[in-house]
Amino acid sequence: MAKVLVKGNEAIAEAAVRAGCRFFAGYPITPQNEIPEYLSWRLPEVGGVFVQGESEVASVNMVYGAAASGCRAMTSSSGPGISLKAEGISYLSGTQLPAVIVNISRGGPGLGSIQPAQQDYLQATKALGHGGFRVMVFAPSTLQEAVDLTYSAWDYAERDRNPVLILMDGCLGAIMEQVEFPEMKEPMREGTKNWSLNRVEGVHRSDRLLTPYFPEAMLEMQNKSRALMVKRWEENDVKVEEFMLDDAEFVVVAYGISARVAKEAILKLREEGYKIGMIRPITLFPFPKESFRKLDYTKVKGFIDIELAIPAQMRDDIALEVKDRAPIYEYCRSGGFLFDDDGVYTAVKKILDGGAK
Repeated sequence: MAKVLVKGNEAIAEAAVRAGCRFFAGYPITPQNEIPEYLSWRLPEVGGVFVQGESEVASVNMVYGAAASGCRAMTSSSGPGISLKAEGISYLSGTQLPAVIVNISRGGPGLGSIQPAQQDYLQATKALGHGGFRVMVFAPSTLQEAVDLTYSAWDYAERDRNPVLILMDGCLGAIMEQVEFPEMKEPMREGTKNWSLNRVEGVHRSDRLLTPYFPEAMLEMQNKSRALMVKRWEENDVKVEEFMLDDAEFVVVAYGISARVAKEAILKLREEGYKIGMIRPITLFPFPKESFRKLDYTKVKGFIDIELAIPAQMRDDIALEVKDRAPIYEYCRSGGFLFDDDGVYTAVKKILDGGAK
């Protein structure tokens, strides 16, 4: 398919349609509003259903119901809206139902700021809802990557019968880039899925029950199964970009829009003779632990965590893998202030030259 110029939020929405998503429920909140706006007319074109719920709580529970029917279902929000959806997302996981959640993140805490930020990292990777469940978290840094990850998200969700989260900041949601959309998938017949409560006419099957409630012994068994699922993710599903690490003495760690800006600074510093590279997590969970473990710590002199969050939120995950074998520096902005090439270049160069300890 030919490349088209598209806005980030709309790219995610179209990729969802092409992946077979046929139900969306959500509630307006900046900076993700183009997703429901786009789907409000696009889903009916392909026989799907769009609902603007009366609240975020109502919307995520509509997704719960649609997922139970076997339909590929999705919701999106930002910051406070994701917090309101947290209970429903936990119920989706507890009932073993697949769905895709999109967070186009903004500043926080509280009402925060409608400007782009990366301050939902901890929420996304550590506590998306109560009960200790985990979800795979994808963090694209380009719109093509956002399209590709959204398109594949339901495959992971249905494989694991568990929600998947796409975490993208408001800057990527607003920018326009050329993307190539994948082909349109034909949705599977809903009643043929092994969790679906729908029946297929003429096909006999036993009754089914979907519930988030289990007696104690069965609940422990379910939690053990989830733990094994996470272990499989760590073994098979980690996505990461390793950039110029072969001889790197300093390693930038960044994701999303921060990684895009950092890469430009790295290329410029390389031209000046600095040995610097980058680890860019694409799956924020599971975190790319192996990328840190295989580094030569006789050569690596330090790590630089670059985030649109203050205090830095990814630093603890970095520290767990570095294990005090090298210092970790930070360059962070917050409150709606974005990185620029010169700012990142100057801050990183200061660290490399020993000006920040």
